[in-house]
Amino acid sequence: MKACFKGLATLTIAFIAIVMALVTWDYYVTAPWTRDGRVRVQVASVAPQVSGQIAELRVGDNQYVHKGDVLYVIDPFDFEVALSVDKAQERQRAADLQVKEEQSERRQRLSDLATTPEQQQTFAGAAIQAKAAFEAAQQQVAQAEINLRRTQVRSPVNGYVTNLLMRVGDFAHEGGANISIIDTDSYWIDAYFEETKLARVCMGDRVEAKLMGYAQPILGHVASVTRGIVVSDAAAGAQGLPNVDPVFTWVRLAQRVPVRIRIDQIPRGVPLVSGLSATVTIKEAADGSNGHSWLDRVITAVETRLSDVLISPPARPECIPATTTEQAIPESLPRDTAKSGPTPEQINPGLAPGINVSPRRGANHAG
Repeated sequence: MKACFKGLATLTIAFIAIVMALVTWDYYVTAPWTRDGRVRVQVASVAPQVSGQIAELRVGDNQYVHKGDVLYVIDPFDFEVALSVDKAQERQRAADLQVKEEQSERRQRLSDLATTPEQQQTFAGAAIQAKAAFEAAQQQVAQAEINLRRTQVRSPVNGYVTNLLMRVGDFAHEGGANISIIDTDSYWIDAYFEETKLARVCMGDRVEAKLMGYAQPILGHVASVTRGIVVSDAAAGAQGLPNVDPVFTWVRLAQRVPVRIRIDQIPRGVPLVSGLSATVTIKEAADGSNGHSWLDRVITAVETRLSDVLISPPARPECIPATTTEQAIPESLPRDTAKSGPTPEQINPGLAPGINVSPRRGANHAG
């Protein structure tokens, strides 16, 4: 009897050990979770569209700014002078156009005894050339106005100024990024799952992500799965030959595939900082077995876990579709548009009517 009891105890201990080993294996090898997660964010690199000396700096490091807020101002003096010069040239071109149009119209009304078709054609061509010069002057004024507005460099996104190194007096070069804004509307989490766990990762699955140092998890869902990672053996070596690394045939390291997690809810008091580490766990949906007893559910769960450990977790159909039809929402910045410029009559009022008055009538009116 005592020997039988010892044998039963031994079998019980062995069974418990085997179950614990299987549970541990399932948790660490096949369960859909990973400690290799990172908080990611988009960063807007702001560059001026005109060059000049920075005359005013309106933000500080780590300051929150709204979309459209002025970050810094480039000295506008040169651009104000350029705008004044272009406006003066526009007035000159407008007056020239008015005079030549009236001259052409006057020649068109004269009889064949007072003018010739060649003269009419010459004056009509001069009016067309004056109109083209006036339109070019209008575009120069519009460009000068836009360049003057561009001396105020604005934030394209809502977010935080980061790593601010510029100072008043620095020279800003056109197209050279000199300030970075962390877009607070673009945070997401990249979870790097081992390839042995991808069979239990599905688009839309509920996700919990715990940051190091914070107990409350961030809630989200699987948005997408990366469809390609770098293969080191595909790189060409010396002389263009394949560079194949030696491997151990009895040991294979599982590759890690980035899974993009879209954040749905952030607990109060948990800050999002790009680069923070996160433990990401996929929460599988309920299987609808509410009508079964707890014993049946336990047996089903044990059978599923044993199948995952001994065989491999089966892939769920249509879990990760071969092609993704979902498209990203287009984003765009407001475009600079030129305002409709004034007409020559609005620029130089009263000039054209004076041209139409005959010299004799003008002299009598003056007398």
